[in-house]
Amino acid sequence: MMSVIGFLLALGLVAAARFCVWPARTYRAWWVALVSTELGHVGVVLALALAACMTVLAAHTPERWEMGLAALAAAVALVAAGLFARPAWSAWRMSGRVARDLEEAFAAVTGAPAESLWSWRRLWRWPNRVERGPVETFALEAGAASAAVTAGAVNEGGAANGANGGNAAGLPVDFYRARVALGEVVPSRGAPQTAAVCVVVVHGGGWDSGDRGQLEAFNHWLAARGVAVAAVSYRLAPTHRWPAQRDDVRAAVDWVRANAARLGVDANRLVLLGRSAGAQIATATAYGQSLPGVRAVVALYGCYDLEFVWSIRSATDSLNSDKLMKQFLGGGPEAAGAAESYLSGSAEKLVHAGVPPTLILHGALDQLVWCRHSERLAAALARAGVRHAFVRLPWATHAGDANLHGPTGQLIAGAVLRVALSCAADGR
Repeated sequence: MMSVIGFLLALGLVAAARFCVWPARTYRAWWVALVSTELGHVGVVLALALAACMTVLAAHTPERWEMGLAALAAAVALVAAGLFARPAWSAWRMSGRVARDLEEAFAAVTGAPAESLWSWRRLWRWPNRVERGPVETFALEAGAASAAVTAGAVNEGGAANGANGGNAAGLPVDFYRARVALGEVVPSRGAPQTAAVCVVVVHGGGWDSGDRGQLEAFNHWLAARGVAVAAVSYRLAPTHRWPAQRDDVRAAVDWVRANAARLGVDANRLVLLGRSAGAQIATATAYGQSLPGVRAVVALYGCYDLEFVWSIRSATDSLNSDKLMKQFLGGGPEAAGAAESYLSGSAEKLVHAGVPPTLILHGALDQLVWCRHSERLAAALARAGVRHAFVRLPWATHAGDANLHGPTGQLIAGAVLRVALSCAADGR
């Protein structure tokens, strides 16, 4: 009986571990894939423990059929362990190359004490356990380019997204103040700097959900390393269609610059980062219009050509992309007045030689937003001669940085930190 149970457990582990190699095709399977890839090291331990138990059982059971089944279960468990090991092994193997690519693309200071891109020890930390500091919540006023702070409450995390009125007025911003002086983090060129680089984070959620508290452990992690974070809200579809989201992000960037002194940040050293839908918003905003102070853009698993997205949309895919696109843009590109919205929302078509240096990261196994979107954007940046780095993560699915200490989370967090530090060390 034990061999039967062991064999079924081994099959279950293999079924989960296969998502470290093959993409998840449904929304429910994506959740399994996210756990399997970003906690695969735990799966390795479980699979090896099961294999050991089944090996002992096979050696001591008198029944031939049970001995054979136990041996088979051990073999299957070992296969699962190998599959579960792929994400961490791959992240370790590619971390050195990614560091070199970042240094080349962003002219990082050689020898700068940026945290290592990979740590086996960190991999075993409890997911998203970080040193946390206070979060200051502010609200934007109308005319955010010259807005003053309207609220200063301190909380312990993000709240629900607000979307009120016809402009950015009242939209909340969560600010994570840098807890280390920048001069202590980056070797200075000349006079030491005290004002922090600020990463402006634009959340994901398919344009109709999500909030600024998304993956807040990442924000605390950066703040503890001398990089401030402003996590912004934007108005959501279907109540608000594009380009309302662009206008909100632009207002938030202007607000950070206008309040740089009281926030302790450098108004001319900002990094604009977006995840998923937020990556589309961030890149289209940064590429489509001048954003003073934005030195770099980070695009995480987003889509960057809305006409291409429309051409492959479906009402039966994992996200019901047909519904999302209609909510966000009101219909197809052939509709009256829609052409401008599709163009202004498509970073790939807005690329020109003057856009900010860009870091792109995307999981090769992402079926919610295909890695092909990032490949196309990277190709457009290369054609225009824009400094950029494209990191393709062979094991990762969508939102792999949900575990800050997992294989995907470590590489993304470390890469963003290096981009921020390169902006700080840049003497311009």
